[in-house]
Amino acid sequence: MDDQERALPRRAFTLIELLVVIAIIAVLISLLLPAVQSAREAARRAQCVNNLKQIGLGMANYESAFRSYPPGYLSAPAGDAVHGPANPVSLDSGPGWAYGTMLTPFLEQSAVYQALNVNIPSWSPANETGTRTSLATFLCPSVSEESKAFDVIDASGTRLGRFSRSHYVLNAGNNEPWMYQTFDHRNIADGPFYRNSATTVAAVTDGLSNTLFMGEHSAILSDKTWVATVPGAVVCPKPRFALSLCDYAATLVLTHSGPSAFEGGIIHPPNSQAAHVCQMYSEHPGGANIMLGDGSVRFIKATINQRVWAALATKSGGEVISAESL
Repeated sequence: MDDQERALPRRAFTLIELLVVIAIIAVLISLLLPAVQSAREAARRAQCVNNLKQIGLGMANYESAFRSYPPGYLSAPAGDAVHGPANPVSLDSGPGWAYGTMLTPFLEQSAVYQALNVNIPSWSPANETGTRTSLATFLCPSVSEESKAFDVIDASGTRLGRFSRSHYVLNAGNNEPWMYQTFDHRNIADGPFYRNSATTVAAVTDGLSNTLFMGEHSAILSDKTWVATVPGAVVCPKPRFALSLCDYAATLVLTHSGPSAFEGGIIHPPNSQAAHVCQMYSEHPGGANIMLGDGSVRFIKATINQRVWAALATKSGGEVISAESL
């Protein structure tokens, strides 16, 4: 290499050029990131839909086997020697086993069912291994709260048991039957699921395709389970929803749409800002997935007409619901 070649200046980026390149990269990232996040949420939402469809299929198979849908949860009327006395406020007693426990053999989870002794209270230490078992079918990947189980507590904060989470809840109808001091909720609940329910297809006179069976409820609002309820337990909102109130043990597995006299007659569609622990709530933008009685899954917008939402929640209200209104 001669002296003339050594004298040629080397070409390099100037500071301004580097800053321009960095700025362009930053703009591209800002444009692409929402698209990536949207794609990921679409995948998570699709998994949520699939979970609900699997549960719906399990319910259909359960109904085929027993000629009724599984109960919201089981409670011995007035209590008994095995399950203890009824709670003086809610009148709940053991065993407490909920719909999800009854469905496990129909969700290819027979081993989980066999690990549970359903003849004793659900909160018994002998059942703790099974009640803590996490089932992916009951977990929506869009939920940001990552724990798989939670402590069931009473109003004083005393631990009553530990159950696996569910991000899905059953529909009790417009009313909230757990607020009434009666052992028999059949004439109070106008939806398909409640304490000791045994709803048949014939009882859903509004039609399975017009009746809400199940929907989402994120653990960022309150704890829910597929396992069971415990007499005397309370369900309270998480800190970010601290203005909401605690509710009875039934809301570990059940929600309602309103109107209800105990809530001033309001109706709360999915993702309602009322943020009641007894409503449906998801972390999907704009609404939540629900499952109808025929096993189909719909995405319901938070802006759905409230009267349509209330009509969808009843099983035999005689309302007319068009597909376009959902």
